[in-house]
Amino acid sequence: MDIDEMDIEEIEATAEINLSELGESFLQSFCKKAATSFFDKYGLISHQLNSYNFFIQHGLQDVFESFGDMLVEPSFDVIKKKDNDWRYTTVFKKTVVKSDKFKTGQDEYVEKKILDVKKQDILIGSIPVMVKSVLCKTSEKGKENCKKGDCAFDQGGYFVIKGAEKVFIAQEQMCTKRLWISNSPWTVSFRSENKRNRFIVRLSENEKAEEYKSREKVLTVYFLSTEIPVWLLFFALGVSSDKEAMDLIAFDGDDASITNSLIASIHEADALCEAFRCGNNALTYVEQQIKSTKFPPAESVDDCLHLYLFPGLQGLKKKARFLGYMVKCLLISYAGKRKCENRDSFRNKRIELAGELLEREIRVHLAHATRKMTRAMQKHLSGDGDLKPIEHYLDASVITNGLSRAFSTGAWSHPFRQMERVSGVVANLGRANPLQTLIDLRRTRQQVLYTGKVGDARYPHPSHWGRVCFLSTPDGENCGLVKNMSLLGLVSTQSLESVVETLLYCGMEELMDDTSTPLCAKHKMEIKRDKDDNEVRIFTDAGRLLRPLLVVENLHKLKQDKPTQYPFEHLLDQGILELIGIEEEEDCNTAWGIKQLLKDPKNYTHYELDLSFLLGVSCAIVPFANHDHGKRVLYQSQKHCQQAIGFSSTNPNIRCDTLSQQLFYPQKPLFKTLASECLKNEVLFNGQNAIVAVNVHLGYNQEDSIVMNKASLERGMFRSEQIRSYKAEVDTKDSEKRKKMDELVQFGKTYSKIGKVDSLEDDGFPFIGANMSTGDIVIGRCTESGADHSIKLKHTERGIVQKVVLSSNDERKNFAAVSLRQVRSPCLGDKFSSMHGQKGVLGYLEEQQNFPFTIQGIVPDIVINPHAFPSRQTPGQLLEAALSKGIASPILKKDGSSAACTKLTRHATPFSTPGVTEITEQLHRAGFSKWGNERVYNGRSGEMMRSLIFMGPTFYQRLVHMSEDKVKFRNTGPVHPLTRQPVADRKRFGGIRFGEMERDCLIAHGASANLHERLFTLSDSSQMHICRKCKTYANVIERTPSSGRKIRGPYCRVCVSSDDVVRVYVPYGAKLLCQELFSMGITLNFDTKLC
Repeated sequence: MDIDEMDIEEIEATAEINLSELGESFLQSFCKKAATSFFDKYGLISHQLNSYNFFIQHGLQDVFESFGDMLVEPSFDVIKKKDNDWRYTTVFKKTVVKSDKFKTGQDEYVEKKILDVKKQDILIGSIPVMVKSVLCKTSEKGKENCKKGDCAFDQGGYFVIKGAEKVFIAQEQMCTKRLWISNSPWTVSFRSENKRNRFIVRLSENEKAEEYKSREKVLTVYFLSTEIPVWLLFFALGVSSDKEAMDLIAFDGDDASITNSLIASIHEADALCEAFRCGNNALTYVEQQIKSTKFPPAESVDDCLHLYLFPGLQGLKKKARFLGYMVKCLLISYAGKRKCENRDSFRNKRIELAGELLEREIRVHLAHATRKMTRAMQKHLSGDGDLKPIEHYLDASVITNGLSRAFSTGAWSHPFRQMERVSGVVANLGRANPLQTLIDLRRTRQQVLYTGKVGDARYPHPSHWGRVCFLSTPDGENCGLVKNMSLLGLVSTQSLESVVETLLYCGMEELMDDTSTPLCAKHKMEIKRDKDDNEVRIFTDAGRLLRPLLVVENLHKLKQDKPTQYPFEHLLDQGILELIGIEEEEDCNTAWGIKQLLKDPKNYTHYELDLSFLLGVSCAIVPFANHDHGKRVLYQSQKHCQQAIGFSSTNPNIRCDTLSQQLFYPQKPLFKTLASECLKNEVLFNGQNAIVAVNVHLGYNQEDSIVMNKASLERGMFRSEQIRSYKAEVDTKDSEKRKKMDELVQFGKTYSKIGKVDSLEDDGFPFIGANMSTGDIVIGRCTESGADHSIKLKHTERGIVQKVVLSSNDERKNFAAVSLRQVRSPCLGDKFSSMHGQKGVLGYLEEQQNFPFTIQGIVPDIVINPHAFPSRQTPGQLLEAALSKGIASPILKKDGSSAACTKLTRHATPFSTPGVTEITEQLHRAGFSKWGNERVYNGRSGEMMRSLIFMGPTFYQRLVHMSEDKVKFRNTGPVHPLTRQPVADRKRFGGIRFGEMERDCLIAHGASANLHERLFTLSDSSQMHICRKCKTYANVIERTPSSGRKIRGPYCRVCVSSDDVVRVYVPYGAKLLCQELFSMGITLNFDTKLC
């Protein structure tokens, strides 16, 4: 029954009334609950897990099926001449069978008759298991794993390869499922993963025309490394007339240039093949062109058209229709009625994750294993022996070792170039804090050939909105190329359900396998309804970036009596929320916030859950981020939050990380953000709340340095623990060394010449609690003969033994790990940072009694310089301090006041932060000055200071950059054996680098003697002898003068004299250069002067 216009107006009026009745507060609460249900359903790393799970369940089988049957032919041997010596290994027999030509179109065809079938399980190889995936044992047990020792907030999504945690970086690749139209030159291409399947239609001038001015643009097809006129290919695909080909193109327009191009294309086909419209002449011409290429395919022309020309379509008629559609798209773009494709838009990109990357790498190694197995079977066929079982030929280590090598080196197979590798696909998982782990798991990367010339790839694109964070990108050469997904960004997986059957059931007509049926008022099916191009495009492939949006027209379904929890699947079924793709969002009119929506709800189709969800996970938790300069938010999201010391895991006692840092007393901030509340994850913050005063203190906090309260540090503020592990392997009894009769290296205590063994026990390991320092042996290893292979602590390494772990690795080698613990209390030179990119180095530790104090007796923990704010443009830190000050202080209730007056404003969510008036009123209610200033008294004299000091609690982070790890000093020490200059490694007791800029500073000061001492005397001072007569290098030799007594000294071989030889002082590097040039036949002349 049809609905009249009055009913539609009533429904719209009811929906509008219900939307206005819901109210702003209810909609805000609902958005928060909807976002919470989204994170409960998908989390933050579901894209990694879903891609891997889909590959294991469906993609891995498709990889093996794509290889088809393997035919092993005998290898060529010139010694054997008889036919009886050539043997094939087959499980089927080919026979030629005659058939009815009227039914099949062929007189004869080849029939395969299976001779033998054998099914058995064979080990092909091993693939890594992603943590928390369907293959992992820790995927569904939850709290039981925490009791066994697993980390409580470990969400998985990474691999453990040889003891190292590896993670895939999502790769941005061009979409191969759509046509690509370019205007330089005018081409339309059908891209494919296989280079042979690529198909290009080009519109260019006919260079073979006699007159240059009369050249018209013609349509040419590039297929299988050959150039074919498009009209010839139409007729080769079964088109019977020119009118039928024009109907397939179906270009609706009166552009004379396009009409002339079509006519010129017909004339070009006539010139190359006169009678191409008759019989199979066009197909014969195409066959001649294909066979004349440099590397012609082995298949026939019919098989080439079936396998390589649009392999997804079955039937030549459908291929001809699609060719006509490609030509039409090219002509429409040339006429200016359709835009060319933009390579920077996410509608033309797909995100490759674990499934696609593993499929690509396994395909390469499986092809290698197949070739290796084929050669082994060919070798047996050429001999007289019988074939052995198949497991004798299949080498499972090819795939296993290949994947392990790819994960370890990070060099992954190229997406479309064979025998090439790309870097930046696999990275080590950061474990400084849980936030760094999440950032690594949600990172994306765009591969470019040369980082210097990438066009507009570094700039933000409108399609990034809501899917990629527009602030979280590194600075430097990877700026704009490495991105981070936004909080609500979701990567799709491939849909296995058939969409075509559903569309046919809904009334869509099936495309006939002919070229005569007209397509009036019919649309090509893909993903979105494009009114300009008259198309509906449907995509069901993997790698599309989606994000949830609220549907305005279905908000009337919400009522006040709804339950407190909203399951995400229920919201999707009701149509209140929907996952929007990139092309779908082009037709959406999205409101930024609830206030904007309530002003005029008729103009909007969707609205955002919250504007802070447009940012990444590291930016969305920054308070008042919209008040700070974007560069400072970038520093916090990309550097400081990943370097902040927090609590990396809840199971540090069973982990053996090479280096880990842990904060003793981590705190959560006083403020709240919507992202941290919806994620229900307080470990995203890594730091402590410190009382910060903005003041100048004795000049020790200039140039971003800070002054800290010594008493606060003694009470444990910012105290951390550093754990460093040392690992060593030993040989097993069945190792290769035993087979070679070499001595095995085993754990044990022995007298060592390289270090002290006082803390070692008889088994070669130190006891728990041993205090070890530089030069001590941390792991004892020796052979039966007493040869020492122990591990020694290098320079500046020290600590207390926390644990000793004995285990074995994948190669069945026993190894030991000894962890040393160091307690790090902040000292001068340590680096700290607020959440607004205000980094500073500790410049002075002041006694508490010398600090200025307020009338309440509050003494600041940190004093920062006020000059840090104007140039850095970070008023967000001042707003955070003022807001946190009102939250931390008790609010004074007035007599007769309601409880509503005591409600605290806690949220500092970006783009929806409270106003300055609201913050100042909260401070005033707490009994403070509205602007957060305090009257303080001098701690040294007790006098009241004239100026007011801004003071308040601010969340500060301690970074991993500590002066104890960077301090470098040396008097004398090891030098390089070649250049005789001090070595560069700090742990090897190397020298301090004195570079170009340091040299310029000493020149500017006029300290020439100090410069000479630093670069010459304390570096590689040396002597050499010069002959002042011939100005060449004189050697020190042993010679016999006329007196007959041998003497040793400098002697010039050119002048045959030692009278004019003088000694000069030069750097050894100059002397070495002279000697190297002399070995090449180049002599240097030296001018000398007496000093």
